[in-house]
Amino acid sequence: MSNPLQLGLVAYNKGAYITIEGKNAKLFYIIRSGRVRIEKDLKIPEEEDESILKPGDFFGVVSTMSSHNHIDNAVALDDCTLITVRSDQYSLLIKRNTPVAMKIINGFSRQVRQLDQALTRLTFKSSAEVDERHLFHVAEYYAKQSQFNQAYYAYYKYCEANPNGSNVELASQRMAKIKPYAKTANLNPDTSQFIRRYPKNTMLFAEGEGGPELFIIQKGSIRITKIVNNNEVLLALLKSGDIFGEMALLENKPRSASAIAHEDSIIMAVNRANFKGMVVEQPKMISRLTSSLAERIWNLNRQLRNTLIEDPIGRLYDSLLLELEKERKDISSRQAHTFGFGPNELINMLGLAKDAGRGAITTLLERKDLSIVDNKIYCPDISLIKKSADYYKKMEIRRESRRERARQ
Repeated sequence: MSNPLQLGLVAYNKGAYITIEGKNAKLFYIIRSGRVRIEKDLKIPEEEDESILKPGDFFGVVSTMSSHNHIDNAVALDDCTLITVRSDQYSLLIKRNTPVAMKIINGFSRQVRQLDQALTRLTFKSSAEVDERHLFHVAEYYAKQSQFNQAYYAYYKYCEANPNGSNVELASQRMAKIKPYAKTANLNPDTSQFIRRYPKNTMLFAEGEGGPELFIIQKGSIRITKIVNNNEVLLALLKSGDIFGEMALLENKPRSASAIAHEDSIIMAVNRANFKGMVVEQPKMISRLTSSLAERIWNLNRQLRNTLIEDPIGRLYDSLLLELEKERKDISSRQAHTFGFGPNELINMLGLAKDAGRGAITTLLERKDLSIVDNKIYCPDISLIKKSADYYKKMEIRRESRRERARQ
């Protein structure tokens, strides 16, 4: 016998706070009547039109489905009636009310893209928008780095998408030259083939490429990267069970980043037709997709907050704190931890100028909070990272308060 869908119903008076930033998230809400305003300390232009929510809209899903604290405040603009949903009831909600689930997923997809664009603009001072012509530049970068697997793939996809492009002849010449040294997989995959194998360091897709599929990692790991200011930036390292590539499928837009097999990997590919069937037939899989998108939105919000910290040392500490939060570490504990990256990767992740970044890293190492072990950042006591990150956040709040007083 299937479990019943047990939704709650709550009422809030005008002016009441429904969710509070930083507080534990146990429920998300669907508005039945009234209006709700979403408030954030960080004002992102792309989201301004979505700050007032009406009946049928939802909020609190990001924090609830990612199992993190709330990232914003929700305030009742009118007397409101809200439907409450627990995270463990989400799969049943998908089964009983597919349109609501699809509205959440499509809304999340748009939000991820908006936040990614804002983060790229603020962190790397460049645009996140790419198209198929960008594939040639991606290929050129990897060719110069002698990473011929990725270069060959990107050249091939450029020629395929731009048969009359200005760089097709040059790309063809480059491909012929590096072909003996390049290893690729699934250059033209059979779209009816769900399970695909990718050897280590082969590319699943390149930024700027069209994307009719999303992917689920069955075995292995995938790194998500982006070429920014002629540097390769590691955005994420995904593991078995993770879902990626969904934005291109849901929004029919070019890939905003590249996916490369970090080790030999087995991947399940889901196209648009199959995805529609999955929503109804595999609600648990769609629930995982929602949680994955929620986690990415939560992370992007935290990364955007990091860009507001002016002191490079403060940004480094806050970024390390974010990595600990991603891994669900007990930050109040005094346990040791080795991060999965070194100082140069951390500097690139934040888009810091090399001189400023290296100077900040040197200062951190002098304080003995951190050290470098086997080219990885090592912390003997993670509670020190939180204390330092909180200190620099307080300094930033004070600076902003002084600016605000000066403007008045």
